[in-house]
This record gives sequence, C-alpha cells and structure tokens, in this order.
Amino acid sequence: MTRILTTHVGSLPRPPELVELVWAEDRGETVDRAECDRLLDEAVRDRVRRQVEAGIDYVSDGEMSKIGYATYIRHRLSGFEVGEVPRATPADLDAYPRYMKRLADEGGSARYLRPICRGPITYEHRDPVERDLQRLARAVEGQPVAGAFMNAPSPGIIALFQPNEYYPSLDEYLEAIGEAMKTEYEAIVAAGFQVQIDAPDLAMGRHIMYRDRSDEEFVAAAVRHVEAINRALRDVPAERARLHLCWGNYEGPHHLDIDAAKIAEAVLRAKPAMLQFEAANPRHEHEWAVWREVDIPAEKILAPGVIDSTCNYIEHPDLVAQRLERFADIVGADRVMAGTDCGFGTWSGFGSVDPDICWAKLAALSEGARRASERAAGAPA
Repeated sequence: MTRILTTHVGSLPRPPELVELVWAEDRGETVDRAECDRLLDEAVRDRVRRQVEAGIDYVSDGEMSKIGYATYIRHRLSGFEVGEVPRATPADLDAYPRYMKRLADEGGSARYLRPICRGPITYEHRDPVERDLQRLARAVEGQPVAGAFMNAPSPGIIALFQPNEYYPSLDEYLEAIGEAMKTEYEAIVAAGFQVQIDAPDLAMGRHIMYRDRSDEEFVAAAVRHVEAINRALRDVPAERARLHLCWGNYEGPHHLDIDAAKIAEAVLRAKPAMLQFEAANPRHEHEWAVWREVDIPAEKILAPGVIDSTCNYIEHPDLVAQRLERFADIVGADRVMAGTDCGFGTWSGFGSVDPDICWAKLAALSEGARRASERAAGAPA
C-alpha cells in the first residue's frame, strides 16, 4: 500500500517563557545565553515529540528560535538596520479598515522591529543557524520519523518585509539576498535535513508588495522571484528542497488574493521538488481543480494544505481524506503528502490557533492521511 506521508509548514506554538526571551533578544536586550539555549533545547525536543505523537512523518524544529519567519535574518545577515518606515499592509485588510483595527486592538498582529537594508548583504553570523541545526539533530535522533526539514525565507519574501535603501534595483537586491541566503540553504541540506523555502512573495506579494500593479505585472515579477530562488538553490538537489506558497496566514477577507491559476505556471518553474500550498481555507480550497489543469512535472510532489492554520475547528479526518484524494487522483498517491495551509506560529507568540488545538489538528491530518491511503489501496486498478 502506498502510504500518504504527513508534514506541515513549519512554525509551531512557542512556550511563553521562550517567547519572552526571543522578543527580548530581538530588541537587543542582554539575555542569558545559557538559559535561552536550555529553553530552546527543551522546546525543540518537546515539539518534535508532539509532532511524532500526532503522526507527522516529516518534522521541523517549529521555528522555536525565530522571531518571525522572514525578519529573523537581520541577526544573521549584514546590511540591515532597524528603522522606521511605513509598513505595507495587505490590500484586502485596507478595504475593511474597521476589521483591520479590530485585529490590531485584539493583538492579532505582531509589532516587530522593522529591518531596513542600508548596506551590502553578506551571511555574516553563522552561529545561530548552526545552533538551530544541532538542536534539531539532537531532537530527532532516535525518533520514528521519515525525515526533518528547516525553514528559510525566499529572497523575495525577505525583500518584501525588509525595505531596500541600498541596492540600485530590486533585481540587484534579490540577487544579493539570494547569494547570502545560499549559505543558509546549503547548511540545512548539509546537516541532513530538507530546506523549506518559504515564498509567500509568490502569492501574498500580489496584494502587498505589488498591490498597485496589474496581475500581468505581478506574474512577470513572480517569475523573477522564482529565478532568484533557483539561483540560490543551484547547488542544492531538487529532492532536498521544498517550496511553500502562501497568500497570507491571517484570518481576513482575502478577496484580493491572486488566483492560483494565474501563478501556477510560474511557481512550477521553481527548483524544489515539493510544492506546498493552501488548499483548506474558504478562499483557496476550490483551487484543487487548478492543479488538475496545469502541466505538473513528473518529479514534483504536491503537499496541499488539508487543514486550515487560521481557525480552531478540528477538521474531520474524512474531510482531510477527501481533500487528499482529489490530489491523488491528479498525480497519484505516491506523489502527494498531507500538509497544512501555513504555520501555527508565524510570529513568535502570535497565532490564531490554540496550542492544544494545534496538536489535535495535526492528529486529524494524520488520521485523514491514513484513511486516504487505505482508500487508495482499495481502489480498482
């Protein structure tokens, strides 16, 4: 029987005491390094254990050490300074200002320090990634997992969150980021893990960075962003890389999200063999049919999100199975992996889903994958 394996997008809820230290470190405050490392070791071990208990095959460190999936890089790359510049907000939230204010008042959005590129970018500080890799290696040792992965942001999402005041053009900025992040991508793979490239810029970028452009202009830009990813991964085998496509991990209108059909061809040009994308939330679940119509390269594995990462409903395993079966009918069960729409802790200490419910949702994902696998095995040839 071909068993549909399970994974998730990466970030997981952090322990409260660790959140305080991570934010303090990001603010530049002196922290007890030994105590921080102790809490990180405990948190990663615990999160790996919980993933295993939930039935996840490809696990991660939950991004325990990171303030946010794209802004943590200022602690590793040269060229960035904290400063004050206007923050771009999603166009769909701007369209509903009362709701956007409610989100802010309820503490639903992180108020992170804004890194700005004001100098040449190099991969200056390698110690943090090495500590993360060693910590994950210790946590997965002896665990019954198929493998492990670690997240790293795409050049384009770094460019989206970190304004450029140094490089003459966006292309030069993307090139510099990619050459620097190449060090981190390759370090993850050299440690024996898969590297997951988080690339919301290929979808969410439409209603943030490129909100005032046409769809055609955005697709052309997405192609350039994909080329930047591919250059940075030029020495990484495709099967050791995963790509995460996202329209924004927040509960909002999302009525201005670009259709998957318009970006699918560009996204499929990316080198990573595995493609992760939203397929469970009310705005994008119907787009499973898009993947039926596009030409998916034979080496690609689809990891659709089959549980929503922004709501506290625990999906029924039969619903998870139904969602997986749609994709198995397109590429075969052996080229499908069960995933999540996005992470459960995109920013340290912030997440829509209750931590206890997070683990229950992952367990439902695994049970749904088991049921879909059994049904696929019983299907007539």
